[in-house]
Amino acid sequence: MADGTLKVGTITTSSGSGNITIGSGVTLNSNTPAFEAYLSANQSINDITDTKVQFNTEVFDTDNCYDNSTNYRFTPTTAGKYFVYSVVKGDTSTGNMRHCAAYVYKNGTEILNSSTNFHSGDTTDGEGASAVLNGIIDMNGSSDYLEVYAMNDTVAGDASNINGNSTKYLTVFGAYKIGA
Repeated sequence: MADGTLKVGTITTSSGSGNITIGSGVTLNSNTPAFEAYLSANQSINDITDTKVQFNTEVFDTDNCYDNSTNYRFTPTTAGKYFVYSVVKGDTSTGNMRHCAAYVYKNGTEILNSSTNFHSGDTTDGEGASAVLNGIIDMNGSSDYLEVYAMNDTVAGDASNINGNSTKYLTVFGAYKIGA
């Protein structure tokens, strides 16, 4: 252990059972704060307009850092690096969508984006399209916050939705701390 790294498969007390005490100065890593939320019903959006997704139902929220009723944002109270992910499913009643995009904003500025683009074609099967994104984002633990926005582009400017459902998580947003 000259370089400070100890790799062990199993740790037991000298008697083979009981509790082990971790001394002061030892840091135990934890993947919290962490949360996951989903959109429980369809959210209507205007054609080719970035719209904040209202992830209104929490699956879990370890440190009460996600606002699922007002701002729909994650504001972690611990500084560090966070793995952030989202899936946004866009759909239109006509099935004529050409582009579905999702964006993660940090403090009001786009920091991650993803899209499904059918270019000159469209999704005529009525299934819609999903934009999937993930990344690692540094957060200061006090004022930094994350939000997800979405945009759909339909062939004829038709009304569209961000798909939500109470039994299938079609549109989700989550994050968890991965390190300092």
